[in-house]
Amino acid sequence: MATVLVVGASRGIGLEFVRQYRAAGERVIATARDDAGLARLRDLGATALRVDVAQPASVSGLAWQLDGEKIDIALYVAGAWVTADARTPPTREDFDRLMHTNVLGAMQAIPQVAPLVEAAPHGRFAFITSEMGRIRGVDDSMAWVYRASKAALNMAVAAAQHDYPRAILVALSPGWVQTNMGGAAAPLTVDQSVAGMRAALDGLGPQHKGAFLDHDGTPFEGW
Repeated sequence: MATVLVVGASRGIGLEFVRQYRAAGERVIATARDDAGLARLRDLGATALRVDVAQPASVSGLAWQLDGEKIDIALYVAGAWVTADARTPPTREDFDRLMHTNVLGAMQAIPQVAPLVEAAPHGRFAFITSEMGRIRGVDDSMAWVYRASKAALNMAVAAAQHDYPRAILVALSPGWVQTNMGGAAAPLTVDQSVAGMRAALDGLGPQHKGAFLDHDGTPFEGW
């Protein structure tokens, strides 16, 4: 039985990771920031921890809550979104919210969680990013703050990999998914996206360290 950690699991993709890993018989530890989210996690049989990734003091408490654990698969799923394009200057509040949730929260979680991933054989740590974080081939400026935050996350993962050589760290895009963020027109359901990412995680090897991958495990060329 593997131990799986899902950071940011109260809804959408994070909650589906919990559901699928629990259905597969794995032990799951998952985080949410409010009582309703924690209740949903407990209903699925996960060990639920209260963490708000946008609050540095809250993230800093994750290490002691996980003391002594060996994490086979860790997932940083928490994310925030704003649609405004480059014709609209971002507000400080929106910029801070996206950068704290999508980048700073992940960067704070890495030194707390990555050593626990290194302690497990073939430990893997995936950060849910987006193809919109690619710099090559950008076709519009929609959600430009979100794009910038995901590009920053991809760099943080690639850089951090060098300090945790016994783990595999990857930035993993879920694809275009039917969530509140992706909308009903998206081609992938949440369960299809998560099933694909789980298969990709199972197939990770040393050649994937620090990589930026699509939901099926295909590397993005020319970030």
